[in-house]
Amino acid sequence: LLSIINDILDFSKIESGYLELEVHPFQVSACVEEAIDLFAASAAKQGIEIVYSIDNDVSEFMLGDVTRLRQVLVNLIGNAIKFTPSGEVQVTVTRTENGVDGSFLFSVRDTGIGLPPDRLDRLFRSFSQVDASTTRRYGGTGLGLAISKRLIELMAGKIWVESVPGVGSTF
Repeated sequence: LLSIINDILDFSKIESGYLELEVHPFQVSACVEEAIDLFAASAAKQGIEIVYSIDNDVSEFMLGDVTRLRQVLVNLIGNAIKFTPSGEVQVTVTRTENGVDGSFLFSVRDTGIGLPPDRLDRLFRSFSQVDASTTRRYGGTGLGLAISKRLIELMAGKIWVESVPGVGSTF
């Protein structure tokens, strides 16, 4: 219940324009590890391995809002574990082609159920999920990806998904 309330409050702040990002240096590996640590026990219980890699050309420290970046990673990792009955979830941080301007790619890949191509457009809409059976089977409010999208856009980034049904997804 607390998680749902927090999602609604975050969504409201973003929609009203009252969410302000902080800009401070933070350690990239610590941010990723803290997000992963929240799911280590539940992933192990399901037999899912969570791994991460940070490319050597990614600086150890970044400038930005570590709390909001971690919030996005927690949402994506949580979803990946929720929709992965077995296999692995991998978090990767790489420098983008135009990385000279400080752009980096954070990706979360899973070996889960995947998504049908004709339903991908619903993913980032508020209160929306791929289909009604998803809500019944896996739960959720349909706000996590909408909030993540808005946070990423506030950080001058973008989010998208690549997915193959039965093979997995990468956000």
